[in-house]
Amino acid sequence: MREIFEAELKQIGTDLADMSRLVEVAIANAGTALLTGDLKMAEAVIVADEAINTLERDLDTRCVHLLAQQAPVATDLRVIVSALRISATLERMGDLARHVAEFARRSYPKLALPQAVSGTFAEMHAAATRVAQRTTSLLETRDVDLATSIDHDDDMLDELHEDNFTAMLGGHWNGTPQQTIDTALLSRYFERFGDHAVSVARRIVYLVSGDFPEDNRPTR
Repeated sequence: MREIFEAELKQIGTDLADMSRLVEVAIANAGTALLTGDLKMAEAVIVADEAINTLERDLDTRCVHLLAQQAPVATDLRVIVSALRISATLERMGDLARHVAEFARRSYPKLALPQAVSGTFAEMHAAATRVAQRTTSLLETRDVDLATSIDHDDDMLDELHEDNFTAMLGGHWNGTPQQTIDTALLSRYFERFGDHAVSVARRIVYLVSGDFPEDNRPTR
């Protein structure tokens, strides 16, 4: 019975990594679609989001069954509860990638972003893609050193998010009202994507060490 339970726990870990891999593809393609106006790529991201949602529902059902049937304690309980939290966070990251793709589709054949912030968003796209790749690696390896790298990329996303607002509030901003709204929302989506990755990283650190890392970074 114990062997079956451990196999189920291992499969949950594998499925979380698979889910993260889908999120990784989603944010990479959504950002590319946003920056290039690639309609087919944007639509593919939107359709593929359902696979992420399905995985989350399946993971949650299996975790709840394990809680009900096995009544786990100590480390086992920590693993299952963390899996529930991580799957919800990954699902939200997938939603954010879908939102980015939806902006790209809605603006087609024009680009959603004004030229003034395209460079900043290219950097945000690169940072978000790195965050997603490192999140997948962290789920696969549980190498807690990766958590620090994710934190650093999240800091970069925060700074770029601030840069966008500085540009919009500056005297040289000439975007239309719609572009201003779109820029603010899209910047927020990328910034939140990084925040969710940090949440996953801290959950993994908690699983490995038993301690939940405190947020000691300065408030922005």
